[in-house]
Amino acid sequence: MASPDLRNLIEAARTAPVMPDTAARAIALIDLTSLRGGETADEIEHLCARAVAHGTAAICIYAEAVPQARPLLAGSPVRLATVANFPHGCDDVAAAAEETAAAVAAGADEVDVVAPIGALLEGDVGLVGELIETCRAAAGPGITLKLILETGRLEEPDLITAAARAAVMAGVDFLKTSTGKAEIGATLEAAAALLAVCREAGGRVGFKAAGGIRTARDAAGYLHLANAIMGPDWVGPRTFRFGASSLLDELLGQGGGAAGY
Repeated sequence: MASPDLRNLIEAARTAPVMPDTAARAIALIDLTSLRGGETADEIEHLCARAVAHGTAAICIYAEAVPQARPLLAGSPVRLATVANFPHGCDDVAAAAEETAAAVAAGADEVDVVAPIGALLEGDVGLVGELIETCRAAAGPGITLKLILETGRLEEPDLITAAARAAVMAGVDFLKTSTGKAEIGATLEAAAALLAVCREAGGRVGFKAAGGIRTARDAAGYLHLANAIMGPDWVGPRTFRFGASSLLDELLGQGGGAAGY
């Protein structure tokens, strides 16, 4: 269960106002995502063009589209992310590492790898550390490695925290809430648990909220929570992301543009 202090921060985040700069801030933090499966070449080209035009932090696509996207993002600051062990979070650490290595060889800058969900639900937190250590070695230096915890399935804050701590000890770069494929995606409660672990790590580990984040008000709540837990100077593309497919349209409708990070 969250501490009283965290519960108070969560409740405050639920009613956080959409500030004049919310849209601009949030756009610069988006991993513009298309993980429907079977995306066409035209769809990948359009996704990359939108990310570059609006200044999102990254795009996130399946590994088979990475070779196409790499030259389309060349010369821009938009990073290229993909997924591994996705979406089910199998227990085969070696297979996840092979996917990670192949994605990096294809040109990915970042890999979002799903935690071994079945093992975690059975209490095997240690396999999370093994997964991150193995995928980190497979990725090599300079690659951002994110762990997707599928917090809506794990549910229990203590289990989420234990898994996140194991990942941090093993060298993860980001803690991410969800695949976006489960019934329950990101929640402020799960975000608070993960951000508390980021705080324990001295802010060197980032946080990514993903799964069901669609509106400026959603974004405002997570930004408010991160500011409250980590401090107002922590949030930026190197430490905080939104994984989303439709959020960009909503934020542009709010008058957002590329923020000055």
